[in-house]
Amino acid sequence: MTKTLFITGASSGIGAATAKAAAAAGWNVGLFARSEDKLNKLADEIGEWAMVLPGDATSYDAQNEAIEKLVGRYGQLDAAFANAGRGTSKAGTEKGDPSDWKDMVDINIMGALYTAHAALPHLRKTTGQYVVTGSLAGRRHLKGSIYGSTKWFIHGFAGNLADEMVEWGGRCMVVSPGMVNTEFFAEAKPDKLQPDDVANAVVYALNAPDHAAVREIHLMPTG
Repeated sequence: MTKTLFITGASSGIGAATAKAAAAAGWNVGLFARSEDKLNKLADEIGEWAMVLPGDATSYDAQNEAIEKLVGRYGQLDAAFANAGRGTSKAGTEKGDPSDWKDMVDINIMGALYTAHAALPHLRKTTGQYVVTGSLAGRRHLKGSIYGSTKWFIHGFAGNLADEMVEWGGRCMVVSPGMVNTEFFAEAKPDKLQPDDVANAVVYALNAPDHAAVREIHLMPTG
């Protein structure tokens, strides 16, 4: 049976690139994001291997319902990619916006936790994988970066979850890129990593043989 992958933040950037790469590698993909129009366009590109699942990653119920629909269509869940995330509008702690921090924490941290909690019962059945988007900002201290702090959480959580999942043969991987040329930035970054670079790393981990647990892939642009 063809394997199935659930992706949050699938409408653009790393999520969309991963959906295309996974489908090309023979996976069914569940496309979850708020922008239904973008998801429909992406699904049209991918074809029958894609299922559009509009929803907000900050809602546990929305993620849980989407995963149930995906499993209902394809019969199983083999991997979940918690990729949805965002930055802050103001840098630093003293000059930052606490309400904006909360919105960021809700998606960067709680959204990833929701994906794991909703997916794990299904992943147990397939000895599946959980993948989450970390960052260079979660491996290096950056002055005043609240965004970076959320990624430090993700890296810690991924390591802890990996040890939890290994008890039943599951695998957990954090993909950790430096700067990627996505809509995250106001200006294009053509000399940095491209979404396809990160997507290829995720698919490599997804397709690793059962005896190989890829715990982290860290990518940096050359130079």
